[in-house]
Amino acid sequence: MADDNKPLNFIQQIITRDLAEGVVEKVVTRFPPEPNGYLHIGHAKSICLNFGLAAQFGGACNLRFDDTNPEKEEDEYVHAIIEDVRWLGFQWDGEIRYASNYFDQLYAWAQQLIREGKAFVCELNAELMREYRGTLTEPGKNSPWRDRPVEENLALLEQMKNGDIDEGRMTLRAKINMASPNINMRDPVLYRIKKRAHHRTGDKWNIYPAYDFAHGQEDAIEGVTHSICTLEFAANRPLYEWFIDNLPVPSKPHQYEFGRLNLNYNITSKRKLKQLVDENHVDGWNDPRMPTISGLRRRGVSPAAIRNFCDSLAVAKTDGVVDMAQFEHFIRDDLNDNAARAMCVLNPLKVTFTNVPEGEVEMLSAAGHPNRDDLGERQLPFTREIYIDREDFNEDSSLSRKKFKRLVPGEWVRLRGAYVIQANDMVKDDSGEIVEILAEIIPGTLGEDAPEGIRPRGVIHWVSATECVDCEVRLYDRLFSDPAPEAGDRNFLDFINPESLQILQGCKAEIGLADAAVGNYYQFEREGYFSLDSRYSSPEKPVFNRTIGLRDTWKD
Repeated sequence: MADDNKPLNFIQQIITRDLAEGVVEKVVTRFPPEPNGYLHIGHAKSICLNFGLAAQFGGACNLRFDDTNPEKEEDEYVHAIIEDVRWLGFQWDGEIRYASNYFDQLYAWAQQLIREGKAFVCELNAELMREYRGTLTEPGKNSPWRDRPVEENLALLEQMKNGDIDEGRMTLRAKINMASPNINMRDPVLYRIKKRAHHRTGDKWNIYPAYDFAHGQEDAIEGVTHSICTLEFAANRPLYEWFIDNLPVPSKPHQYEFGRLNLNYNITSKRKLKQLVDENHVDGWNDPRMPTISGLRRRGVSPAAIRNFCDSLAVAKTDGVVDMAQFEHFIRDDLNDNAARAMCVLNPLKVTFTNVPEGEVEMLSAAGHPNRDDLGERQLPFTREIYIDREDFNEDSSLSRKKFKRLVPGEWVRLRGAYVIQANDMVKDDSGEIVEILAEIIPGTLGEDAPEGIRPRGVIHWVSATECVDCEVRLYDRLFSDPAPEAGDRNFLDFINPESLQILQGCKAEIGLADAAVGNYYQFEREGYFSLDSRYSSPEKPVFNRTIGLRDTWKD
């Protein structure tokens, strides 16, 4: 993560000082996702930061699931998050941890707060609790149940735990200060009744701890030294510290906040991402248009591109919006260096060479990558019939070379890695559509300059018509057409880009792509970067997803 020439961000400065002054001996960070959805690109920044800091300072990073809300949490999300963190290239310290590991200890600490007169069972419903809480300019007022006797509070808490009290009837609240200027300190809820089975603890519990009560204590139990959160938790820090100061926790972690990653043309609200999935606007959480890590993986974005992008971002105490083009730059940069080259014709038009014998196959060699000898060479069968892209031919031979640098009747183009060819005639169907080009190769032009007097207009890609792979190609683009789809009170669904997915059938790929594998990256020459789809591909019919085009088409 660290770049010796890059100034230290404020968290790195804090850790450097803490180590130098002996405040901590070993840095321990944590990544604490709630398993109520799939991770997205915003989480990737937090993952890279927490694991990166641990690696930079020779410490450890824990993976801990904040599984305190059984209503929204599922094992599916747990497994997806584990896979995402591993795929990004990170390994957590020790076993995976869960908030539910500590439910017994948290309950015991809640009882201790009651015994010390610092917590009470409250019977205000949600509406009245909001009313009693006050506003940003007006203090709140004490609950009528704030001064219950200790033994009564303990007995009621036990009944809540055992399922003897209905949901919504009671909560356990800390007794702090209803006049605090920080609303988070106005007797916050510690436990709420939820009679839901938990994905790990089953039916053992009928009450579950609030995030604010669980989080800091979990950090303390695990020996976390630097608890790094996004900026919206800054107002929660006094409460985090209050619990640490008022409970016999085994260590004293400190919370620090940094600006979260906001990426334009995207949404990163789990609730809204789930809405996209539930209402079938997308093809699941791992739809290649989604900003989820699994969606980016399925689309063909590499973990290195995501890490490099996240490491390029400022770690600051303010929020900001990053241009999607910046992320796309890192995707292109990585794929340009690492994607194997291949040819695929998306809109095939047959070309028949009248001076090539029927059944003749000439094997040509092409580099797997122009700058990567380790990617070897690939074999391209050259046959009497080939496919070129329909857009690479125009029957108007009067088009200037400047306007159209491809094939027209009576003129020449170079086939990538093969011969110069000349179009002589064309065949049309009854509707007047061109269905075949009759052409000839110019002998002696394989790997050689064209003879004097023959000037190719340009270079086009091709595949053999008889030695190729039939495939489907999915052209993905940005899911939203507006840079701020959820700004103000607008409905983000109104800005779904209708061109975000085009499915092309009958595409023709070079024969070597019959061995394409999920997780490999390809540049289809002149078309963009592609990868094999992990969901719909089969040996009989490969499906390739466009990760990104060769150039940015969204520039103003």
